[in-house]
Amino acid sequence: MPVEQQTELTGSQKSAILIVGLGTDISAKVLKELNEAEIEKITVEVANLRDIPPKTEDMVLKEVSQLIMAQEYINQGGVEYAKNLLETAVGKNKALEILKRLEGSLKASGFAKIKNIDPKQLVNFIQNEHPQTISLILTQLSHQQAAQVLSDLSPELQSEVAFRIATMEKISPEIINELEVLLEDQFEMIGTRDLSISGGTKMVAEILNLMESSTEKAIIESIENERPELAAEIKNLMFVFEDIILLDDRSIQRVLKDVETKDLAIALKAASEELKVKIFSNVSERVGEMIKEEIEFMGPMRLSDVEAAQQRIVEVIRRLQDEGQIIIAGRGGKEELVV
Repeated sequence: MPVEQQTELTGSQKSAILIVGLGTDISAKVLKELNEAEIEKITVEVANLRDIPPKTEDMVLKEVSQLIMAQEYINQGGVEYAKNLLETAVGKNKALEILKRLEGSLKASGFAKIKNIDPKQLVNFIQNEHPQTISLILTQLSHQQAAQVLSDLSPELQSEVAFRIATMEKISPEIINELEVLLEDQFEMIGTRDLSISGGTKMVAEILNLMESSTEKAIIESIENERPELAAEIKNLMFVFEDIILLDDRSIQRVLKDVETKDLAIALKAASEELKVKIFSNVSERVGEMIKEEIEFMGPMRLSDVEAAQQRIVEVIRRLQDEGQIIIAGRGGKEELVV
């Protein structure tokens, strides 16, 4: 039967219309994430589709878009947060309708529930689990939440968990499902299903950036003892050249004393206007003009050379931070004042 003659589409028919609407390349990627039974069911519906009116296709795509939006809101702040945002976006009745459609998946996973748990309570729940299990759970939290949880674990566990996140690769759905069962046994489930977990050095860097510097330093040193190259990669990601904007004026002036003028000129070629203003406001007018002239005189440069100069300046900043001569603001942890 042509779809326009039906009063209401089934879930499988909507999935089929979505698959057709997404095009071959994207549809192939979507189907790879499904099991054989689901693929077979949708494929049959695709084969049976006849004369899909543009209005029907638009309706399905809009519905999927709204469901994705709702799931994103839930992941960010829970069901109540999603409800408030959806009511603002699409109205109260439509918001309730969207959330009702999600009701089945809202009971499916234990991962979303942990995002709404107080970090200190979560520590009590996971601290006796295997470090790999803890690592997997932390990858499902926001960086701020993960930093809080990691801070409250024992020093030995902190290093082990950070190391495992940094070296984590894509985890199979089977393992994730086992972990979900563990979580579901402990909590009343709300949340959405997400079968994609991966960690990596970037995530560790973002988590450590939000921790107190003493804890951050201890974790880095522990990883350094095991895998120096891994620790170096994490440190490289923890502070990048554009983060100079986080330094106060006195710290910037201290850094510039140890930086070669040529390196600074090269580094600024690929810097944001905001950072350039910040730098030039911390040098004399004469020095500022000299740097600008040198930048202009250099002409085009390879990006790799610019990034190398930026990295040399970052290394100066790290050294001065380790020596306690400067403070990097904007971190989640509390810092002691340097006087």
